Amino acid sequence: MSPPTGSPEVAELVARAREGNARSVARLISLVEDASPLLREAMAALVPHGGNAVVVGLTGAPGVGKSTTTNALVAAYRGRSRRVGVLAVDPSSPFSGGALLGDRVRMQDHATDQGVYIRSMASRGHLGGLAWSTPQALRVLDAAGCDVVLVETVGVGQSEVEVAGLADTTVVLLAPGMGDAIQAAKAGILEVGDIYVVNKADRDGADATVRELRHMLSLGERRKPGDWRPPILRTVASRGVGIDEVLEALDQHRSWLTESGQLIERRRRRAADEIEAIAVTALRERIGDLRSGHALVEVADRVLAGELDPYAAADLLIASVTER
Repeated sequence: MSPPTGSPEVAELVARAREGNARSVARLISLVEDASPLLREAMAALVPHGGNAVVVGLTGAPGVGKSTTTNALVAAYRGRSRRVGVLAVDPSSPFSGGALLGDRVRMQDHATDQGVYIRSMASRGHLGGLAWSTPQALRVLDAAGCDVVLVETVGVGQSEVEVAGLADTTVVLLAPGMGDAIQAAKAGILEVGDIYVVNKADRDGADATVRELRHMLSLGERRKPGDWRPPILRTVASRGVGIDEVLEALDQHRSWLTESGQLIERRRRRAADEIEAIAVTALRERIGDLRSGHALVEVADRVLAGELDPYAAADLLIASVTER
C-alpha cells in the first residue's frame, strides 16, 4: 500500500504510472529533472513499488555502438515479453539529438510499443556520464512496472565509470580499430565491467581487440574462487548477431548476483550514494543561502585575518548550516 500523499496530483500520477500510462511516467520524471516541490511526495509514493527491475548499464567510448546495441537489447527483451525502460543521457539537451534518444532515430522500431518507455535526459554538465537525476528517474521506471531498465551513458570516455554504481550489471562496449581497449584501461572502465562486448565484430581487427582485452583483464585479475569472471563477447548489433549471447550472460550474472548476495550489496551502495547525493545537494543549497548572507563572508574574513584556519572555519560553517 502506498503511503498517503498530500497532493492529489501526485497520487493520480503514481496510480496512472503504475497502470503503464506513458504520460504519467514522463510527468514524474520531469518532476525529478526540475527538482519540483512535489518530488519528495512522489518519491515517497513510489518507494513501495520499487526494487523489481533489472538495471543494466551500457558504457563505452563514442562510436562503439551503444545506441545500436541498446536498440537490439530492447528488441530481444520484448521478444521475451518484458517491459523495458530506457534512460539515455544526452550530454547537452534531451532534445538536441546528441544521444541515442534525443531524436529517437534508432528507436523507431519501438516508438509505438506500449511495452517500451524511452526517455532522454540532459546531463546538464554533470560529470560521470549520467545526469544527477538519473537514480530518481530509475526509481520512477522501476515503480512503473518496467522489468528491465537500460541506462546508456553519454559516451564521454574517462568519466563514464559512474554507471557502475547505478546498475546491477555493467556492460562495457568496445569496437575494433579504435584503440578502445587501451582507452578503456586508461579510463578505468575495465575495472567496472561485468560483461565486455566487442561490437562490430565483423570488422578487421576484432580478434586482436578480443586478445588485447583479455590480456588487459588478466593483468589486473585478483579473483577468488566463486567470484564472477567477466566474459568477453562479440556482437554485430546492427544485425542482431550475438545479442542472444549477451542476454544469456546478463541472465547468468543476475543469477550470480542473487546467489552470492552481491545484488543486495550493490543496491545498498546505490541507495547510500543516492542518499549522499541528495544530502550534499541540500547542504550546498544551504551554503549558497549563507553565501548570499553574512555567515560565509564572516568566516572567510576571519581566515584572512589569521584568526581561524580553513578547517576550523569549515567546522563553524557546517555547524551553522546544520543548526538551521
